[in-house]
Amino acid sequence: MSYDTLHAGLRWQVPADFNIAQACCGRWARDKPQAVAIRWEHEDGRAALFTYADLQAGANRLAHVLRGLGVQRGDRVAVVMPQRFETAVADLAVWQLGAVAMPLSMLFGPDALEYRLHHAGAEVAIVDESAIANLRAARAQCPGLRCVIAVGEAAGQGDLDWDTALARESAVFESERTKADEAAVLIYTSGTTGPPKGALIPHRALIGNLSGFVCSQNWFPQPGDVFWSPADWAWTGGLMDALLPTLYFGREIVAYQGRFQPERAFELMQRHRVTNTFLFPTALKAMMKAVPRPRERYDLALRAIMSAGEAVGDAVFAWCRDALGVTANEMFGQTEINYVVGNCGAYRDARGREHPGWPARPGSMGRGYPGHRVAVVDDDGHECPRGTPGDVAVHRRDVHGHPDPVFFLGYWKNDEATRAKFSGDPGDSWCRTGDTAVMDEDGYLWYQGRSDDVFKAAGYRIGPSEVENCLVKHPAVANAAVVPKPDKERGAVVKAFVVLAAGFAASEALVEELQRHVRGKLAPYEYPKEIEFIDALPMTTTGKVQRKVLREREAQRAPSPA
Repeated sequence: MSYDTLHAGLRWQVPADFNIAQACCGRWARDKPQAVAIRWEHEDGRAALFTYADLQAGANRLAHVLRGLGVQRGDRVAVVMPQRFETAVADLAVWQLGAVAMPLSMLFGPDALEYRLHHAGAEVAIVDESAIANLRAARAQCPGLRCVIAVGEAAGQGDLDWDTALARESAVFESERTKADEAAVLIYTSGTTGPPKGALIPHRALIGNLSGFVCSQNWFPQPGDVFWSPADWAWTGGLMDALLPTLYFGREIVAYQGRFQPERAFELMQRHRVTNTFLFPTALKAMMKAVPRPRERYDLALRAIMSAGEAVGDAVFAWCRDALGVTANEMFGQTEINYVVGNCGAYRDARGREHPGWPARPGSMGRGYPGHRVAVVDDDGHECPRGTPGDVAVHRRDVHGHPDPVFFLGYWKNDEATRAKFSGDPGDSWCRTGDTAVMDEDGYLWYQGRSDDVFKAAGYRIGPSEVENCLVKHPAVANAAVVPKPDKERGAVVKAFVVLAAGFAASEALVEELQRHVRGKLAPYEYPKEIEFIDALPMTTTGKVQRKVLREREAQRAPSPA
């Protein structure tokens, strides 16, 4: 089936009433209760299997607990836990009440938690040992937070203990009927371009994600598919790109509770016969550097890799293809509008029919997924000619003129920011992503960077990702970030912050070698005039490089104009 045929044939089927909990668990608990839903493993060696019946029973018991605490339709309930069974149970229970799940990363410190809990007006927080200390420190500034439910080793440090509270409740619960347009998730952006904003996601957005998930995972599900991703279930990539779509299709997901380590990732995928995964570029770079020839050490069952969050780059693309034997499907999306652009590999179904997809091109973000109308637009909201850089945008209506269900409802308590996200009439408008790209004649998008990351040096427009990708190809470079350094004569010069790979030491000779390496592969004006070696790049909790932090650092270092 061709790309054009897929777009022409897809019609969104969004019922008036739709609830994520029922779609991802309730129906499977009725139809195949003993099927494995979550295969959990802790880094200390503990492991357990949980069926859809287990998942539903836990969600029902917790829903009774939350209702007893006064949680009502539309109330925000914070879930501050890593990949574990209780995290999925908590989200499902909240949705069964018609309330709003508010996933928060266990990596957030007290200030980050305080900002989000207070801003959202969260009434209940569910937290385990990974974040209980920071949450307790933040609670004093969150008077609206009425109850903390302590999970696992955090027992005794909250107002209620999970095990004790759930043991008192019935495993039968009648879920609330929710409209597809009702809010389901309040998830905060990663804050790469300013204070984090709370994006309010409706139940219907899960439906809008499905075409991208299916395609990016090479026509998921296939018989025997098992999914795993290190992506934290507290952010869009882990929740909407891994946990929920896997459960929606009634399949098995591996939950690993522990720190990401390249060798451990390979072992995990081998042990659980993982077929499908989402690995962000930061993880893939670490795996590439740690295990250059993985198939010599591991027996893997991988058939699909999706990657997003940053540009994959052709170095990582080539390693996945040659060393893993799997072409990485780069995907592009945002918290507000997930799964809108990407790639899709081919597969042959049980009847022998070939489904070709559209082949990924090294360095390209891919093409708009079926059901989404994607374009590159200028400052006035007009579509740019092919080959001209502009802002990647998604239209509220698909190619048939029907509403696209993937869109968020708006930013929490920030109508001005919501209006600024769109160009045109509210019901017939483009949603701007803030990411710059070029669309070629075949409709493939080529990423240039965040609109506020792209800069001019000596009159030339510089997209940092291309320079970063070039640097990472050098064996001495584990990771890199490129920003403008203020310069009195040229306005700005290209500066690279480089994290060295194991076994390499910083030196002037290495700086010159890296500069020659880039100068020989890119345009002369793109090579970094200055290189600074750094132990670690500033990252968001979702694995994105915070170039803004590095830009501000350089601006502060710049001499005063006086």
